[in-house]
Amino acid sequence: MVWSVIQNFRQGLKYRGGWRGLIEHMYTNGDYPFKFGTYMGCDAAGNRYYENRVDYPFGQHRWVEPGDINNFDSSSIPPEWHGWMTSMNDSPPSSEEDYISTKKGFIQQGCQSNAPLDHNVGHQEKFFNFHHMHNQSQVRSRGYNIGNPIVGLPPNAPDGYYTQPGSPYNPANIRETVMIGDLDADKGGGRPYKSEMWADRLRTPAEKAAIEAEQLAAYKLNLEEIQASRKAALKSRGAATFVGKTS
Repeated sequence: MVWSVIQNFRQGLKYRGGWRGLIEHMYTNGDYPFKFGTYMGCDAAGNRYYENRVDYPFGQHRWVEPGDINNFDSSSIPPEWHGWMTSMNDSPPSSEEDYISTKKGFIQQGCQSNAPLDHNVGHQEKFFNFHHMHNQSQVRSRGYNIGNPIVGLPPNAPDGYYTQPGSPYNPANIRETVMIGDLDADKGGGRPYKSEMWADRLRTPAEKAAIEAEQLAAYKLNLEEIQASRKAALKSRGAATFVGKTS
């Protein structure tokens, strides 16, 4: 028992190139006995892919060792490697062109075709994601002006997760704030407001008292005008004009 553990550690140190590689493998994969296999390739995120169809059962014979050992996510595996990892195909992306060249000879043409391609795998544009994360739902801020240090999203950066067109979090649904005035316009600005209610919140108690006094004075002046007009109307009552009468 002890000798098998020592031998497994010796082989792991030799295979991983030292203690650092072995400890990193223990930290990421957590498998014991340590896994050994054939290196199949890596992707743009630095994830390394291995295969061993001799010593491990189906479902455990392919594995990935992440490039970012601290923030690894399963969505960091690109689609071309995901198909190989789940045994949907046996050809890794590094030998995909050779695989297609070998298999397209077995394609039987059902009719005459003038298509420029002789197989059904056409041209594909390269697709890049934020920090190689193919699941963008995690690319979101953890709070206002905070960002997300877990995935490396800086503050005030746009989120990557999907929002419906009518959602208030959808950038297309966010309207730009339009100010209708400024309480300090004569002083060069400083207290802009977007509505009268907003302006009332920005006014000082002295400014509110001055406005109330001005409104009261205007009310009194209007009342005096109404009373004067009413007196003039009362004075004109009883006066009449007689047709054909001369003074």
